[in-house]
Amino acid sequence: MAEVGEVRALKGAELDAALDDLARLRIEVFRAWPYLYDGDLAYERDYLQSYSESQQAVLVGAFDGARLVGAATGTPLNDHADDFAVAFDGTGLDLSTVFYCAESVLLPEYRGQGVGHRFFDLREEHAQRLGFMKSAFCAVQRPDDHPMRPESYAQLDPFWSARGYVPLQGVVAHFSWKDVGEDTESRKPLQFWIRDL
Repeated sequence: MAEVGEVRALKGAELDAALDDLARLRIEVFRAWPYLYDGDLAYERDYLQSYSESQQAVLVGAFDGARLVGAATGTPLNDHADDFAVAFDGTGLDLSTVFYCAESVLLPEYRGQGVGHRFFDLREEHAQRLGFMKSAFCAVQRPDDHPMRPESYAQLDPFWSARGYVPLQGVVAHFSWKDVGEDTESRKPLQFWIRDL
């Protein structure tokens, strides 16, 4: 196992400087189950531009020396309102009070050192400083009998529950991406989880 030397929050110019490394991490880590994402740098650069444009975005980086080996991001949910508006229809939630914790990616050899908790800790602290009342994220849903599901895969639900998150009933977003081994994109459901800050 390799060792993470530092986990810290990046904003502004530091965040911008880390986006290319984040893009590479997303492509590598999300290629594995359950995302099976067959990504490319051009798409990633376009997608990650929203973090440069948000004054309230945060990127929590995990470093081995100067190398970024893991990262977790967050922005106000309203920065993603167009993407998530349909999923939240009818919930009565004021989206301006919700901070969205987006991706958490960490290279496999650095797992098991508590970095996942630090990712959430620092994003939640950032959200609280900005006055947000709730924190939310979404996770892809795959069928239990999916042919690419590893036998050894352990669900992350217990980890999220231990941090106080609960599934937000009926709040499911749908996004399209190309799975490993697919020729075209297909739509996937992503379940939202939420907690009070």
